[in-house]
Amino acid sequence: MKQDFFCHKSAFIDEGAQIGDGSKVWHNSHVMSNAIIGKDCIVGQNCFIAGEIGNGCKIQNNVNIYEGVIMTDNVFCGPSMTFTNDLNPRAKYPKNRQFVKTIVEEGVTFGANCTVVCGIKVGKWALIGAGSVVTKDVLDYSVIYGNPAKLKGWICECGEKLPNEFEMTECKKCGRKYEKNDLIVREIK
Repeated sequence: MKQDFFCHKSAFIDEGAQIGDGSKVWHNSHVMSNAIIGKDCIVGQNCFIAGEIGNGCKIQNNVNIYEGVIMTDNVFCGPSMTFTNDLNPRAKYPKNRQFVKTIVEEGVTFGANCTVVCGIKVGKWALIGAGSVVTKDVLDYSVIYGNPAKLKGWICECGEKLPNEFEMTECKKCGRKYEKNDLIVREIK
C-alpha cells in the first residue's frame, strides 16, 4: 500500500518505520525502524524519532523522541526539546531496550528546550514553558514551567489563559466552559 508523505532527500527513514499520509520529514532527520508517525505531522530538521507520534503533531527542529514515548494527536514539540527513556542510564550496563514509557495526551504544547524525564503522563492540552524540566505527571489543562516544572495556572484548549482560581469558568476567547474540582479541570460540553 502506497503511503503519501514527504521525505527530504537528506532524511533517513529506516525500513519498517510507519509514516502517515500527508506527513513531512525534513532535513537530516532520522526515523527509526520501530517509529510510528501519524497523518499530517511535520517533523522538522535534525530530529530523531523512535517513539510513537499521533496525527497532526508538529515536531520542531532538533527534537528527540526516543523509544518508549507515546504521543497522541495534535502535540506541539518546541525547538530542541527532548524526552528521556531511562531513569538511571549507564554506558557499561545497557538496558536491552527495556525503556520507561512516557505518555503524552492530546494537544500538549512543549516550549523550546524542555526536558521530559521518562515514566510520566502529560495530561491533555497542558502547556509546558520553555526551558522546563518535567519530572512528574502533568495535569490536564495545566500551565507548568521551571526546573523542576511546577503548576503555575490553567489554560484553555485554544491556548487562552484561564483564571488561576475558579470552580466554573468560560474561556473569553473561544467560549469553552470548564469546571475545576481541587486540581482536576475538565471541559463542560
